[in-house]
Amino acid sequence: MNLPSLSRKNSGSPKTSSRRELIQGLAVGLAGLGVSSAYGQSVAARDWSGSQPVRYPDPDVIALEKEFGKYRIGTATIERVCTGFRWAEGPAWNGAGNYLVWSDIPNNRQMRWIEEDGHVDVFRKPSNFSNGNTF
Repeated sequence: MNLPSLSRKNSGSPKTSSRRELIQGLAVGLAGLGVSSAYGQSVAARDWSGSQPVRYPDPDVIALEKEFGKYRIGTATIERVCTGFRWAEGPAWNGAGNYLVWSDIPNNRQMRWIEEDGHVDVFRKPSNFSNGNTF
């Protein structure tokens, strides 16, 4: 299988527009390869502005293997809770506290998103470059 080549302008440091172009290029490339969601919708560039209403099922939740399509929850959507991380990893949900924890590895910290009011704060710093969180 030949994958489309995706290139980014070399500007010294990644810019938001470059990332957006890369993500949109990836979505277009996947759609060109025929990658589609479990419901046959092609992968498209995501509008994260909040101006577009969420459609169910979310076309960006995809199963790359048809066998996994049956596990997809039709009312589940992708939600961006914050930005600004170079390498975020290891999300874990704390059901007792109703918050999400993940590692911001290059910045040596763990972050937390609190469901009650939707704010994000530093959970632990330094985190000893942790990842793979669990409760």
